[in-house]
Amino acid sequence: MTRYLRLSGLEPFVLTPDIPFVNIGERTNVTGSARFRKLIVNRDYAAALEVARDQVENGAQIIDVNMDEGLIDSKAAMVEFLNLLAAEPDIARVPIMIDSSKWEVIEAGLKCVQGKAVVNSISLKEGEEAFRHQAGLCLAYGAAVVVMAFDEAGQADTFERKTEICARAYRIMTEDVGFPPEDIIFDPNIFAVATGIEEHNNYGVDFIEATRWIRQNLAHAHVSGGVSNLSFSFRGNDTVREAMHAVFLYYAIKAGMDMGIVNAGQLAVYDQIDAELREACEDVVLNRRNDATDRLLEIAERFKGGAREEKVRDLAWRDWPVEKRLEHALVNGITEFIEADTEAARQTADRPLDVIEGPLMAGMNVVGDLFGAGKMFLPQVVKSARVMKQAVAVLLPYMEEEKRLSGGTGRQSAGKVLMATVKGDVHDIGKNIVGVVLACNNYDIVDLGVMVPPQKILEVAREEKVDAIGLSGLITPSLDEMVHMASEMEREGFSIPLLIGGATTSKVHTAVKIAPCYSGPAVHVLDASRAVGVVGNLLSAKQRDGFVADLRNEYAGVADRHERAERAKERLPLAQARANALKIDWTGYSVPAPEFLGPKVIDDWDLAEIARYIDWTPFFQTWEMKGVYPAILDDGKQGAAARALFDDAQAMLKRIIDERWFGPRAVVGFWPANASGDDIRLFASEDRRTVRATLHTLRQQHAKRQGRPNLALADFVAPEGVADYIGGFVVTAGPEETEIADRFDRANDNYSAILVKALADRYAEAMAEMLHQRVRRHLWGYAPDEAFEPAELIGEPYRGIRPAPGYPAQPDHTEKRTLFRLLDAETATGVTLTESMAMWPGSSVSGLYIGHPGAYYFGVAKVERDQVADYAARKGMPLEDAERWLAPILNYNPRTAARVAAE
Repeated sequence: MTRYLRLSGLEPFVLTPDIPFVNIGERTNVTGSARFRKLIVNRDYAAALEVARDQVENGAQIIDVNMDEGLIDSKAAMVEFLNLLAAEPDIARVPIMIDSSKWEVIEAGLKCVQGKAVVNSISLKEGEEAFRHQAGLCLAYGAAVVVMAFDEAGQADTFERKTEICARAYRIMTEDVGFPPEDIIFDPNIFAVATGIEEHNNYGVDFIEATRWIRQNLAHAHVSGGVSNLSFSFRGNDTVREAMHAVFLYYAIKAGMDMGIVNAGQLAVYDQIDAELREACEDVVLNRRNDATDRLLEIAERFKGGAREEKVRDLAWRDWPVEKRLEHALVNGITEFIEADTEAARQTADRPLDVIEGPLMAGMNVVGDLFGAGKMFLPQVVKSARVMKQAVAVLLPYMEEEKRLSGGTGRQSAGKVLMATVKGDVHDIGKNIVGVVLACNNYDIVDLGVMVPPQKILEVAREEKVDAIGLSGLITPSLDEMVHMASEMEREGFSIPLLIGGATTSKVHTAVKIAPCYSGPAVHVLDASRAVGVVGNLLSAKQRDGFVADLRNEYAGVADRHERAERAKERLPLAQARANALKIDWTGYSVPAPEFLGPKVIDDWDLAEIARYIDWTPFFQTWEMKGVYPAILDDGKQGAAARALFDDAQAMLKRIIDERWFGPRAVVGFWPANASGDDIRLFASEDRRTVRATLHTLRQQHAKRQGRPNLALADFVAPEGVADYIGGFVVTAGPEETEIADRFDRANDNYSAILVKALADRYAEAMAEMLHQRVRRHLWGYAPDEAFEPAELIGEPYRGIRPAPGYPAQPDHTEKRTLFRLLDAETATGVTLTESMAMWPGSSVSGLYIGHPGAYYFGVAKVERDQVADYAARKGMPLEDAERWLAPILNYNPRTAARVAAE
């Protein structure tokens, strides 16, 4: 039997050999069409349908619908658009490609689309189990599927990687899942060529040859791709882009590419392309000569449309000399005129580099002086950095061209610093701020992002010949990862400075745990305002030796004082600490049963209502501004800067609400519960016969004054025989913050990128506060008459607590696994746990609900060997694993303890 790909809208579509290529219309894709994105953001669906209609009329045989954009509720937009499209027979007659990186969006689209659709896409990036699951669902929905050449190691960029991944995926789908091979469409990744980066030159050839291999070796499978990616380097020059697409398709279709996402109305005819332009495009696409990119760049300007005219406001400072205009823009964070002023300065300078080393660095020196004198504050400095970055972006092409033509040297950097959030941790706001401040002071920053393994850090450090490494982390397991990183640097013979920063880090931890593992300088950087001075001293030939010697002496003293203080603290054996547990009289205690048992998704979130619950004080602390909101706005020293920052936050907050930048998600659950020693047992039902799960708690072991108990969270839960309950929750502002922040970063706007992340964090915390209030009043209902206003909740005047795993009352992050399993949190919210138990997206909060009126927050502090061994046994966890997860609170060294035990 002949096996053809058979799809349908209102009309059937069969891909026979008589159809050499299927045009998949791309203009109904918010990431590929600015016009379509604007229409969807503004909910102008009538006009959006016209875009789809134009695609069909221009020859698109399938239309690709993608709603993945940070400003859009992707799932809701996909459902609404597809439902409206179904009522337009002239559009709905063609098959639909449901395109999203989010499975929930794809599945929502599959549920409302008519006919046989195409899913775009699934891949092996999350492993074979997830791949099989999604492929099975596509099969169940009766959809064909696009499979990206993407696996656990990332996107395939070479012929070898493309073919290896596609072969593996084909085997799994056809042999394990039973997927019809004719319904498999491989996308071996079309990447941009002519970028100026040598490694990218063969991307076109790699795709074409991978296509040829797939069609010859993977029977009945098809090949597609997003053609517009190829010409990304020439965005803004449609003539050149259309020519590149036509040339690429000419050769890719010959190799067997039988469909592609293209603008059906903007495809040049291969034979009608200007001969010189066509030859230059072929040289680039087929990588036929080493200077292909330069030759295409040289002729591209002749095919470019007219330049856009810009009008600017007439302000007094605009009449100043250009050097003073640049300084004024830098100090005041004004970006409106920076491109024009930078270009004006370049035209009067001998070299583009002179503009950076001259007026721009002079302006940044003024910023640095004002910051150092306490006359500017961190948010203002980050705004200045945004201006500087956009100015450098103007000059960079000229500098690269000058360097290419004359072998000229670049500017003299103050040094190169590699920065990374350690493996398992997803938090990066503080790291990004430090990077911006250092960049403002002429340091080159190599930012590896989040969840970076040690070997990647060391590999890049060597390749880039960095002068220092900066590590960041927020959660307590990151502390142990930093110790490991220091040990790896020592083992591999590094001697460059190691900078330690992040919310859970401290000078004491650096001195006691990190510095002893590394013979090079290891220094704790308290905040961004100290970073420049610390790095400057460490990299200065004159000051380094003295600074490092003083640092070692200081840290030796810190470590000695810490050791003596810890020895002086009396700690109790576990049995004695338990004997001094909190004694609550449970006689007559009663608490109402929650409205439901088990988990429940909460999806009725209103962004404007959540904003009412924001605690603004931590927001200012993120920007290293000390003070309590709203008093900080009138602070004599930093009030003006605080008000400016707050105004910017309010403006962005309005956009977040109006344009629905975030997609809040939450799940909450309740279970009958009773304490059993230091454990809390959660039951499957009210009869309390079947244990659903066990929460393990830790007990304080330090000696207390008379009458003060040694607490564990289990003390606040009723013992067996008394009806009590435990709640749990996970909330997230959603993953959109990352997409939006990345977009701001690409636009050289670090300030807005950091601002949106800071607001996303505040949203998550506000959601936790808002949901807890709802729990107390309604869902659990033990305080139905509570009447606190949102601003009053900051002081926690209410009954009950919401402790979180990984925080002082329960320092073990692995308890999140139990909580997430109980709530099925990943499915309900999309929040996942990293290997270090950090939550992704970073703007997420999880925790427990304990409802006893006497419950309060506390810290477990240091624990002894006997409790760790007991705790490991209760959890069924190897002792060494318990020691690893509890490392920050151990009052002993596991290695020393093991040696002593062996002796």
